[in-house]
Amino acid sequence: MSVPPAGNRQVPPPPRSPLLPLLRPLRAGSLFLLSLLQVSLRGSSAREITRDALLQKVSEERQLRSHLRRAAAAALSIQRIWRRYYVIRVVSEQLHEDWKLLMNQPNIDLTTQWISRNMLRPFLFFITQPSSWYKGQQSKTVESILTCFKIILNSINSTDASKNFCSFAVGMPEERSIWLYQAKKLISLCSFILARCDHSCCKDGSMVDMTAIAMRLAVSLTDCKTWKSLKSESSRAADASVETLIEFIGTCQSGTYNCVRQYIKCLGPHVTSGKKSSAAATDDRFLITASAVTLALRPFHSKKADRGTDLNGASKEYFKLVLTIPYLCKRMPSLLLPALKHISVLQPCLSIILISKDKIFEEIIKLDKSEVLAVDATVIPCSGWALGNIVNLATNHDDLSSSGCFIQGLDFCLYVDVVNCICQNLLESFEKSKGMSQSVGSIAFHAETSVAEEGDTNGSSSMRTLFMDLLKPIYQQWHLRKLLMLAKEDVSCSSGTNYDPTRSLKLSDVVCFYYHMLRIFSSFNPSIGSLPILNMLAFSPGFLVDLWGALEMSIFGQAIQNLQETGHDKQLATRTSGEQVSSTRQRRNAKDAATKWANVLQKITGKSNDSEVGTMSDSILISKQSDDDALTLWDIEAMRHASEGIGKDLMCMMYLFCAIYGHLLLVLDDIEFYEKQVPFTLEQQRKIASALNTFVYNSFVQNGGSYSKPLLDVAVRCLNLLYERDSRHKFCPISLWLAPARNGRIPIAAAARAHEVAFGNFQGNNSSGIPTRSSVFTTLPHVYPFEERVQMFREFIESDKASRRVTGEISGPGPGSIEIVIRRGHIIEDGYRQLNCLRSKLKSCIHVSFVSECGLPEAGLDYGGLSKEFLTDLSKTAFSPEYGLFSQTSASDTSLIPSNSARLLDNGIDMIEFLGRVVGKALYEGILLDYSFSPVFVQKFLGRYNFLDELSTLDPELYRNLMQLKHYDGDVEDLCLDFTVTEELGGKRIVHELRPGGKSISVTNENKLHYVHAMADFKLNRQILPFANAFYRGLSDLISPSWLSLFNTNEFNQLLSGGLQDFDVDDLRNNTKYTGGYTESSRTVKLFWEVIKGLKPTERCLLLKFVTSCSRAPLLGFKYLQPSFTIHKVPCDVTLWASIGGQDVDRLPSASTCYNTLKLPTYKRSSTLRSKLLYAISSNTGFELS
Repeated sequence: MSVPPAGNRQVPPPPRSPLLPLLRPLRAGSLFLLSLLQVSLRGSSAREITRDALLQKVSEERQLRSHLRRAAAAALSIQRIWRRYYVIRVVSEQLHEDWKLLMNQPNIDLTTQWISRNMLRPFLFFITQPSSWYKGQQSKTVESILTCFKIILNSINSTDASKNFCSFAVGMPEERSIWLYQAKKLISLCSFILARCDHSCCKDGSMVDMTAIAMRLAVSLTDCKTWKSLKSESSRAADASVETLIEFIGTCQSGTYNCVRQYIKCLGPHVTSGKKSSAAATDDRFLITASAVTLALRPFHSKKADRGTDLNGASKEYFKLVLTIPYLCKRMPSLLLPALKHISVLQPCLSIILISKDKIFEEIIKLDKSEVLAVDATVIPCSGWALGNIVNLATNHDDLSSSGCFIQGLDFCLYVDVVNCICQNLLESFEKSKGMSQSVGSIAFHAETSVAEEGDTNGSSSMRTLFMDLLKPIYQQWHLRKLLMLAKEDVSCSSGTNYDPTRSLKLSDVVCFYYHMLRIFSSFNPSIGSLPILNMLAFSPGFLVDLWGALEMSIFGQAIQNLQETGHDKQLATRTSGEQVSSTRQRRNAKDAATKWANVLQKITGKSNDSEVGTMSDSILISKQSDDDALTLWDIEAMRHASEGIGKDLMCMMYLFCAIYGHLLLVLDDIEFYEKQVPFTLEQQRKIASALNTFVYNSFVQNGGSYSKPLLDVAVRCLNLLYERDSRHKFCPISLWLAPARNGRIPIAAAARAHEVAFGNFQGNNSSGIPTRSSVFTTLPHVYPFEERVQMFREFIESDKASRRVTGEISGPGPGSIEIVIRRGHIIEDGYRQLNCLRSKLKSCIHVSFVSECGLPEAGLDYGGLSKEFLTDLSKTAFSPEYGLFSQTSASDTSLIPSNSARLLDNGIDMIEFLGRVVGKALYEGILLDYSFSPVFVQKFLGRYNFLDELSTLDPELYRNLMQLKHYDGDVEDLCLDFTVTEELGGKRIVHELRPGGKSISVTNENKLHYVHAMADFKLNRQILPFANAFYRGLSDLISPSWLSLFNTNEFNQLLSGGLQDFDVDDLRNNTKYTGGYTESSRTVKLFWEVIKGLKPTERCLLLKFVTSCSRAPLLGFKYLQPSFTIHKVPCDVTLWASIGGQDVDRLPSASTCYNTLKLPTYKRSSTLRSKLLYAISSNTGFELS
């Protein structure tokens, strides 16, 4: 369709189609092709839309329309707010200019009416607008404020009532209302000015001058004594007006405390020292700070407060905004601290916490969030700063000494309860944010204060240290002594407070106090954790004894307390016993336990007093280990329900006791523990061990909640220390350790699998923090009998061998085993050269070929016997002190420990690593080695720490000297000792420092305990560590560390070298094989067993060593001896009458130790057999291959 031309414009014709020349020849008869070229111009059909899509489209359109409406409404609101702001800004600027012109007029009559109406009314309008504080307007604003405040101060100082601004406060009701309104505005303005004052940022003195005069005005307005025109008859009205104004200051509407907070946080450490000279009064900064403190404390010193009026509002604001200031006491001048520490200020703040703690802590959390948002860092919660500030305000102490005292008039019950309340909130918030299973060293604290910024190059670590310094009074002796004295005296709260006047301080309150403090220190102390407070608590005379007395009463009941009455004072424990038991279940359990203890102990001892029970010998106790009554006795009823069976107070007490006693056990030597029996008798030690053993076991079995994990951690630590001490020197029967699991042990195979899983989680830190049943095997293996743990160990090995067979590794003799050639004269060198590089492949079977000293191969085939002989001979040579790698300890047990001279050898450390693999191979194959290692060495390569008393097994002389030094009553400095130790090695004297700079540190009475333990640590840990690490690397190539974790030091030596120094003859007889023609009914065999039964235990051990090369029997019996014990017949020609008289066989018995075979001639008489056998085993007859 063409468009008609417009005007004279010519419209170009439509373009010709390029297809027309092609279509002309086709018009005659190619209709078919034309039909193919036809194109539809109507367009495609509309696409149908589904119901869901239509609904979605409608919904989106509706949301779009709603968004547009909200956007339009928002635009209108913004425009309206902007117009309001702009109009007010224009009006305030105009008022400001008019006000300045008014103030510049000469000869103004400054009456009260003129000041209130003409000056203050416009001034309070424009000065409170944000535009007045812009940078361009700030100088003009400061000038106006100074002018106005000076006029008001001069007016207040005027004696003429018509010219005194404060005369309105005692005037007509309308005038009082106007004065209160303007005074509140002025107080808020003065507070705002105070918050903007930062001495470190003020380049000129105008801001400081303005703040100083503002504080003078605020103080004058709130003190009617400064009103010069006030008459005596108007004092009551003036007091009422001032009280109303002060009441306003204590509310959140005034913003006073928030502004005071901002100002104090800007104070630097230079204010901390304070100004003690008279020049302090002229220091503007000091005056401003003093005025700010005065203003903040006005509500607490008002006449309403004196009349007992409710101060909850002011106290809440003061606690929330002032007491949560970081390092409050360190920022304040020392002259102002007494005002902050006054009981009239501190006590209402402490009371309000207990009255409205939930609401206050909610507001503190909001405060935390607001301050965290201001900086991109994690902060110590405000409740933490409140804790430190309250402790400092409630005490007077010297940072340079350990002396101090509480402030006068302090309500100690209130103080303890408030600290407990804050600590609980702090720990709960910390658990939510980080989880108590993590170390608190990972927390980055906010460097928000100039106090910590001063010289702080270590960042958050320095701030954490400064934070913990605030709690220094808590870990000083005087603090604990005072609280314990008040608890013993049953002192009630002071009267005149909102607190319960009948409330008295109890031991449980003090326990909860230090329980929380221990956890706070453990969580927030970056370097040494809870060590300071643990040192103080552990070495406070009598505290631990009183603590156990109360625990004992709660766990075992009153009857057993009477039965076990010792000579020392138990009055406090008796008084607090009922307070610790918090439920009916506890009381019932305590009563049942008391009856059980009374009956069983009297049955065992027949005595009824502690002095007699305390003398019970260990042999009597151990002899009762299989008695069902003893097993029931040591399974403490009150502890069977773990954390669920005890109340909060008892849980706190248990935590504190375990933490303190676990710390004390580290430094308690055997003389104090066993001979002097301090702080507890051995019978009390058994009670402690049984209670902890039952509690910890049931905590794992019952899958206790994570809330009990802190208690479980310290309980496990304390229990393990007691068990290790018992392993070294028995004071508990075996039944004590087995009692909790006596009825709940799972099968060996299942226990082995559970232990592997639990140990893997423990090593990988994959634990969820909640104890599980499988964790028992990792944490408390001693609740399973030693024999069962040995079976678990064998189960591990069999499982490992099975898995190696599945993967195609060779584990038995035959083709593919490791073949080595050993020269008998160079057994160590050849073994090291051929086997050391194999590492874990040493688990495979070894085929040994010996070469004699003449260089000829020895006859015989190795079916396991020669490899056993190789291992035993190699061990015998390598562990011999003459070889130089190991030496015998100077103790009587002649156990082995790496020699220091091994360091001088070129491959000394590598050789010890190789010997670790040799020992691992012997354990893996079940081959017994007739050697035992020093407990010190075993402890170390098992990854455990050696303590002071272990030194007695290594160097008894040094141990005695250290004990004498520890208990020396004279001046240790006269001995001229320092923190160094001299070691002779290779003809040279090497001096080692026990601590950095030890050469210049003298040993004194104050640090002698540190010296004793540092010396023991050097001998027991530092000196032996390289050897232990090397031996462990070799041992762990074949024996998994999880397998070894089942055993203590003595048990490892038993696992390596067998059982006790005697064996069961019947067990040996039942597991003996006979070859060469002997049978069990042979005459010589019967004579042999008769002779064996008649030998002494030492002679039987010699026989066992003669045949098997080891003097001890396998741990689980001769069933596990590989190869089996065999008696081989050696035929000898003798006359028939030799059994009656005449010549018997002359030949001596011989042995093939590699096959555990005794070659026994056919003796006819028992006397001959006995004499020949004793001669042979005493002469140590050598190996014979026949």
